Amino acid sequence: MSRTADKAPGVPDAGRWKALVFIALAQLMVVLDSTIVNIALPSAQQDLGISDGNRQWVVTAYALAFGGLLLFGGRIADLWGRKRTFVTGLAGFAAASALGGAATNEAMMFGSRALQGVFGALLAPAALSLLAVMFTDAKERAKAFGIYGAIAGGGAAVGLILGGFLTEYLDWRWTFFVNIPFAVVAAAGAWFVIHEPEGGRNRSPLDIPGVILSTLGLVALVYGFTRAESAGWSDGLTIGMFVGAAVLLLAFVLVEARVKSPLLPLRVVTDRSRGGIYLSLGLAIIAMFGLFLFLTYYLQIVKGYSPVKTGFAFLPMVAGMITGSTQIGTRLMTRVAPRLLMGPGFLVAAVGMLLLTQLEIGTSYAAVLLPGMLLLGLGMGTAFMPAMSLATQGVEPRDAGVASAMVNTSQQVGGAIGTALLNTIAASATTSYIADHIGSAATRPQQQLVQLEGMVQGYTSAIWFAVGILVVAAVIALTFVNAGRPGGTAVAGSAGAAEDEVPVPVIAH
Repeated sequence: MSRTADKAPGVPDAGRWKALVFIALAQLMVVLDSTIVNIALPSAQQDLGISDGNRQWVVTAYALAFGGLLLFGGRIADLWGRKRTFVTGLAGFAAASALGGAATNEAMMFGSRALQGVFGALLAPAALSLLAVMFTDAKERAKAFGIYGAIAGGGAAVGLILGGFLTEYLDWRWTFFVNIPFAVVAAAGAWFVIHEPEGGRNRSPLDIPGVILSTLGLVALVYGFTRAESAGWSDGLTIGMFVGAAVLLLAFVLVEARVKSPLLPLRVVTDRSRGGIYLSLGLAIIAMFGLFLFLTYYLQIVKGYSPVKTGFAFLPMVAGMITGSTQIGTRLMTRVAPRLLMGPGFLVAAVGMLLLTQLEIGTSYAAVLLPGMLLLGLGMGTAFMPAMSLATQGVEPRDAGVASAMVNTSQQVGGAIGTALLNTIAASATTSYIADHIGSAATRPQQQLVQLEGMVQGYTSAIWFAVGILVVAAVIALTFVNAGRPGGTAVAGSAGAAEDEVPVPVIAH
């Protein structure tokens, strides 16, 4: 058998742990990219002469392509082969990153970010579905998804550190170029090490109406929330995008219920447990994305931290996520029901978020921020780990790619909603506070102090909403996610797994 040949069904691959290294490396690259560019954005904007009105497109172009094409990317992985899709996604992502690093004007920058999103939409579901079909033993699956979950959760914060270093000591262009070695190593390793099990492809014809409706619907939804952040919720185009998204996605569901070979088989999302996972995960991401943004601004503008120091300030959250995912989630996943990890995990994260509602201008990092971020990371890591695993478990192998795409879609849409919704809440609270208090500020230093207090008031108001969102995510997880049978071994990806067989307890995004 050649090194790139498929493995026989039902036989665990001897190189699956080596394969995990390269899959995790690719996932780290994608997650890093989501935050690393944010740190570099002010410098890139100045160098390329991007206007304030257009700078959002550096983030939006990526989010629209990535979020809009994820379901299509998941289906391509099922149809074309996950390994081939994975390597193609890596190669394309590296090329798009090189284009971004070499950008000489805003058009090149926006184009490269859209291309990164396109290839990211191929790469992300292929990576997760490869894990789903390669790790079929319950205990091994727990370890593999523990590592993957830690990287998925902690990578964003690591991106802040790396982005700070590259921007401060080298050049913003390196925040793009740094993706190239990641991609080259991951693609080369994957090509020689990954052996995809046979019998897992979905060779039915591509559902073209489903592709068009889902892509346009998701693009409209993501753009609606992105535009709401800058133009407001009452803006005509914002409302139009939401109405259009609702119509397109409703039409998509109706088409999928009728066509012979749907892009998204409704059995993937109508399963009570899996539906609860997608919903609770999306809500948790809403809370978390908003917090990343507020804490970055709080630390840099209010506390005066440098980009590098800001990145290091997030390390307790990373440490908490890694501990929650690899130590708590992995060890308990085959012993207790998944909802008893996810529900309490989201509640612990909510307690951490609750601590952060106490932020003031002079708040001590060690007394409030450190324990708050540690609890947040610990809770999210514990919840994400089983969530990532259960989301692709119990589906037929031929649906693994599209089930994985749904995890990424809930994360992408959650991120877009979180940034827009919580930013709007924060901006409104800030404006209200400043209007109420600016009259009593006679001198310029007093006025600056009121503005800073207003910013912090805005952040804490939004964080209160995030606490509530996490509590709702916990309730959904405890109510909808199946208890399963601890210690079960038949999982998705094993050759004969029945579609409704979800015996292993376990849980982008």
